[in-house]
Amino acid sequence: MSLCRRVRCLSIAASLFIALGTNALAQFGPPQPEPQPAAPPVATVPYLPAPVSTHQSNNGIQIQGVPGSNVPWSIVTLLTALTLLPSVLICITPFARLLIVFHFLRQALGLQTTPSNQTLIGLSLILTCFLMQPVAQRIYDDAVVPLQAGQMTATEALEKGQVPLRKFMVHYVRDKDVALFLDLAGEPRPASIDDISMRVLVPAYIVSELKAGFQIGTVLFLPFLIVDMVVASITTSVGMFQLPPVVISTPIKLLLFLMVDGWHLLIDSLMRSFR
Repeated sequence: MSLCRRVRCLSIAASLFIALGTNALAQFGPPQPEPQPAAPPVATVPYLPAPVSTHQSNNGIQIQGVPGSNVPWSIVTLLTALTLLPSVLICITPFARLLIVFHFLRQALGLQTTPSNQTLIGLSLILTCFLMQPVAQRIYDDAVVPLQAGQMTATEALEKGQVPLRKFMVHYVRDKDVALFLDLAGEPRPASIDDISMRVLVPAYIVSELKAGFQIGTVLFLPFLIVDMVVASITTSVGMFQLPPVVISTPIKLLLFLMVDGWHLLIDSLMRSFR
């Protein structure tokens, strides 16, 4: 019994000791750190969007004289004009006449693919540029330069650029063709040929150039046709029926064309026909 009492007394004493130690620690614990003074509040500035400038600089190409047009439609119009430009230039320049004459010459010589189509087209194009260079220079000086300087609108530049081209076409158009298209268009007869609209002048010029090209080609064809007839009559008279006359006439025509320096004479005559 004494042992049990001693154990009970020790447990009670331990409990009291733990309780007292806990209270003392709560009252006399480690010192707490002093609170730091709070930083003054930072004034917040409300976000304001940057002002949008209503004036935007446009350093691109500006086409004057076309009010109310936007960029996509301007691009579509420009691409369409560039697509049709080669055909238009062929029709209002001496290109058609030159190319027709060169094709007649190739047929008259009896050559099917020599010179090639690319060679004839390139030669016609170079000669066309040579003939149209003064006209193009006047158009550039009278219309393109003032347009780039902002001195006139695109419409005014187009009207100004028609003047040198009109003078060139009027010089070679036939009165008969002009009268035909005036009648077809229902327009009154103008006081002078300079008053003809481009609607009538351009098709009349094309028809006139086609007629001039066929006339020159026919005259060029006749000497070689005579050579073919002479060779054919000789081969027939001697009984050479198995040998085609073109086999003999082609070298003879080539020799004759080279002996007279045919290319020089042909180009000289064509160039002088435009003066």
